[in-house]
Amino acid sequence: MGYQLTDTSYQSKRLSKEELLKHMNSFELDLKISVGIWYFSPSGGRFHEAYVPNKTIEERIEMAADMAKYGVRAIEAHYPNEVNEENYYLYERLAKETGIVLQSCYPAIFYPKEYEFGSLSNPIRKYRDKAIETLVNCLKFAKEKKLHHAGIWPGIDGYTYSLGTNFYDMWDRFEAAVAMALDEVPGVICAIEPKPYEPAPNNIYRTTSDGLIACKDIESRLTNKINKEILAKGIPLMGMQPEIGHIRMGGEDAPYAIARCLREGRLFNTHWNSQPMGNYDQDLNIGVVEWQQAEAMLYVLKMAGYREYFGIDINPERMPVEKAIEINSLALHIMNERINSLPHEKLIESYFDPENNRGEIEMILVQTMKK
Repeated sequence: MGYQLTDTSYQSKRLSKEELLKHMNSFELDLKISVGIWYFSPSGGRFHEAYVPNKTIEERIEMAADMAKYGVRAIEAHYPNEVNEENYYLYERLAKETGIVLQSCYPAIFYPKEYEFGSLSNPIRKYRDKAIETLVNCLKFAKEKKLHHAGIWPGIDGYTYSLGTNFYDMWDRFEAAVAMALDEVPGVICAIEPKPYEPAPNNIYRTTSDGLIACKDIESRLTNKINKEILAKGIPLMGMQPEIGHIRMGGEDAPYAIARCLREGRLFNTHWNSQPMGNYDQDLNIGVVEWQQAEAMLYVLKMAGYREYFGIDINPERMPVEKAIEINSLALHIMNERINSLPHEKLIESYFDPENNRGEIEMILVQTMKK
């Protein structure tokens, strides 16, 4: 069987008031939960040592096997340090024994010292070329293994000082590099995960809108016939993998940001956690901070008929990762039950006729507090 391209164009469909009400009363989100293998044994930070011993990839995959009981259906990993051609058999075994599949892979182009001045946007060609090579191999791996998507977190790309930064050149280098890689491996979808800062003092794509603009700019550079035919069908090749924590670090409203991606049909994946407004990247468990942000975001996904994954992206430094996954899975399922039980007709009517429904949404918000 050939590679099945993930098509998220369905997300951009507009619904009338009547169609939306029918949809909300009949559609329920399928909580396909995925986990990131990178936080199964959190490393130390800038100011402290690791609190738990490091674990091999095989040991981490054994841990993942026990998470199926919490509804985990997929695992995410970085290429080539966490998943590669040599250790892929471990992920195949995981899928066969538990049903947990490898969902996606991301090029590991942010941690190595070669990327001190960026990866795909690095002005030093030999380092940029190395990053491109890793991305190309990552895309090939995603296509060969029929993964849901590949993705890029440009954490190390960006700038320290605004003064003297050649922004045009920085964006051009990154976008040209991604387009080059996509044309070399056509027919693979690739997600961008924006972030305002960390580890670069100022990241190259700070906000959701920045990421969406980059998606369009990269697609406009594609020349491969296969890619151009896919785009002509209205299927996006570049999309988004927004994370709640990154959204809130940038002062954005999470439901709004998610809706922006859905409107473009570009929401390839979602990463879930919680985060105080601003602050450093904390990757807290879902809902422990700003429960309403996550719940309203889930409601937006229900409105759009979202069918992709719900990635738990946390940093459980002070609790067993198995306990953290149990907590996060439970939080998502509780939220899903709550949004399904909301008075959809009253909410929709309050939006379309606010003049005659003053205070109704506020009343619904208050009444849900006792559930």
